[in-house]
Amino acid sequence: MRQIAISDIHGCIKTFEALLDIVKLTAVDELYLLGDYIDRGAHSKEVIDKIWALQAAGYQVHCLRGNHEELLLHARQEQLTPWLTWLHNGGDMTMRSFGLDPEAPPDCIPSKYLDFLEHLPYYFETDGYFLVHAGLDFRLPNPMEGKNAMLWIRDWYGNLDKSWLNGRIIVHGHTPLFRPMIQHQLNHLDDFPVIDIDAGCVFGNMYLNHLCAFDLTNRQLYFQKNIDHHGQAEYS
Repeated sequence: MRQIAISDIHGCIKTFEALLDIVKLTAVDELYLLGDYIDRGAHSKEVIDKIWALQAAGYQVHCLRGNHEELLLHARQEQLTPWLTWLHNGGDMTMRSFGLDPEAPPDCIPSKYLDFLEHLPYYFETDGYFLVHAGLDFRLPNPMEGKNAMLWIRDWYGNLDKSWLNGRIIVHGHTPLFRPMIQHQLNHLDDFPVIDIDAGCVFGNMYLNHLCAFDLTNRQLYFQKNIDHHGQAEYS
């Protein structure tokens, strides 16, 4: 049995399915998805459908909340700014994946999808690992109370508290990282217990443009180049 983590699929269904083939996922493995299933890529609905299909087939798939799921949930409020913010960050592609006009209210998305997103947790803890979408804010007296940071934080490595981790390794996504840098983090986990597995799948930058899977059990990385159409050409 292996524990495998993937983050930031962003509507890239073909790439996601190809990566699952590479890792040879089985029903005895545990698959942890670290958020951002939706937005930017063209097939957000299909990604969620795939997750449900895996679960229905007996696969152990555990899903976290990402900042893009949070953006969609906030966009449901009857206020202009959260809605425009979500659309500007790829929400228009999510609406299109449901066959909806991007300018339609987000509540037009079928309720079972919204309910799924609404109930996603912020983190998982497994033996030796802490899994979260973006990271933890160690400036807080209790990093576990920083739910907003778990979705949004960047540039937090300088505040890492190894004593608080007590031997655990943080696995996260959210901030796209070049593949050699992800490999470098893997090679130095014993010195610095953090690994960012967002390889910028949805972005066309030649140094990104991959979806990454991390086998927590065997400390092994897998990469699949994006084989979907890109929702956004460059990361900035």
